[in-house]
Amino acid sequence: MRHLLATLAGKAVKTVAKLRGGGSALPGLVAEKIDPNFLPRTLGNLPQGVVVISGTNGKTTTTKMVVELLQGQGLKVFTNRTGSNFTRGVVAAVLGEATIGGKLGADVAVLELDEAHAVHFVKLVAPRYCLLLNVMRDQLDRFGEIETTAGFLRQIAAATTEAVALNREDPRIAALAESVTAERVHYFGLAPQLRAMFPNDDDMRSGGTSDISDLPAADVVLSACEGASATFTVGSRDIDAELKLTGVYNIYNAAAALALARTVVGADVDEEALLDSLEAVTPAFGRGESLTVNGKPLDLVLVKNPAGFRLALRSFPPEGFSTMIAINDNYADGRDMSWLWDVDFDSLASAGVAEVSGVRANDMALRLFYEDVPVRHVDTDLSASLHRFIALEPEAPKRIYCTYTAMLALRRELGKLTEVEVVS
Repeated sequence: MRHLLATLAGKAVKTVAKLRGGGSALPGLVAEKIDPNFLPRTLGNLPQGVVVISGTNGKTTTTKMVVELLQGQGLKVFTNRTGSNFTRGVVAAVLGEATIGGKLGADVAVLELDEAHAVHFVKLVAPRYCLLLNVMRDQLDRFGEIETTAGFLRQIAAATTEAVALNREDPRIAALAESVTAERVHYFGLAPQLRAMFPNDDDMRSGGTSDISDLPAADVVLSACEGASATFTVGSRDIDAELKLTGVYNIYNAAAALALARTVVGADVDEEALLDSLEAVTPAFGRGESLTVNGKPLDLVLVKNPAGFRLALRSFPPEGFSTMIAINDNYADGRDMSWLWDVDFDSLASAGVAEVSGVRANDMALRLFYEDVPVRHVDTDLSASLHRFIALEPEAPKRIYCTYTAMLALRRELGKLTEVEVVS
C-alpha cells in the first residue's frame, strides 16, 4: 500500500511540476518520503537487474549509447533520460514510466549516476553491473580531493554483484579492481599510439603521457580514430565503425559502451546488431548536439574541465564557424573556474570568438585576452548574447562551447527559435 501511495502521489506531483515547467527531482522527494524503499521495490525485480554508469566525464553520452546498444539486442531498457543523475532524479524518472501499481515494463535499468549520489543509490539497490569511466579534477569544490571521487567509485565497484567494467588507462579506475567483489572484471582501453590523445588526470598534471607498461587485457580497445571513423579491437577482431557522434572523446566513450553492452548481453550478443546500433547513436542533448537555426547548423558542445575543453577544441576546428563561449559557475557547473587557465585556447586565435557570455563571462574574456584570442562581445546576459550571436554573420555555421547550466539555459532559448529535442 505504501508503494502504491508513493507512486500515485509522485505521479501527481510530476504532472503538476511539468505543467509549471520544472521540478524534475521534486516528485522523487515526495515518493521517497512516503515509501523510503520505493527504488528497491521498483528496480529490484528487473530480469537483468540494474546497470550503473559513473565517473567524472562522459556519463550522459555513454549511458545513451549503452541504452541504444542494449535495445538493439532486443532488451527493454529503462533509463534516466533527463540526465538528472541524483537518486531523487532516478525516482522521478521511474515515476514517469511506471504503471499506477509501480511496475516498470523493462528488462534492465541503465542509470547515469553522479559519483557522490551513486554511493547512496547502491546502498538501496545493488547494481548487477557497473561501468566506471574516469576520475578527473572536476568540481573539487564539491569533493575536496580527487581521491575522494575515486573513493566514491570504489564503493560503487564494491557494491556491484556480477560484473564491473573499468577504464584501464586511468590508474585510479584500474586500481578499483582490488575492491571488486563481483564475479568478473572487464576493461576497455586504448592502443598505445592513442594515449596522448586521451590524457588521464595525471597526464594533465604532468603535461606528458603516463608510462603504463603493465596493463590488463581489455575486452574492447579503441585502436584507431580519424574524425568520426573508428576501429575497435574486440578480442582478436577489428571492427570498423562510422559514427554519428561528434568529438574524439565520444569515440572513446563508445569503446566503454561496447565493453559494457557485451558484458551485459554475454555470449548471446549479436555483434552485427551491436555495430548497427553503435553507428546509429546520435549525441546526447548538449553534448555535440547539432541544431538548425535560420537554415544553418548550430552546435552545442558541453565543457566542464580542462581535459574536456581541450578535446572539444581539438575535435572541432574553428575555421568556417562563428564561435561563442558561455561559462556559468552555478552549483552544477562547479564554483571554481580557475580550471579555465589549464586550457589552451590558441586554436581560436585566428578566427576569434564572437560572443563570450554567462555568469563568468568576464573571467573567460580575460583568459582569452591572455591567449591573444580576439573577442567581439562580452555580455553576462545569456539570452541577449545568444540572439546577437545568431544575428551576427547569419550565413555562417555556429558553435557554442558551454558549461552545463549555460547549456540548459541556451537550449531553452533555442527552443523558441528551432526544433530542440525535449528531454522530460
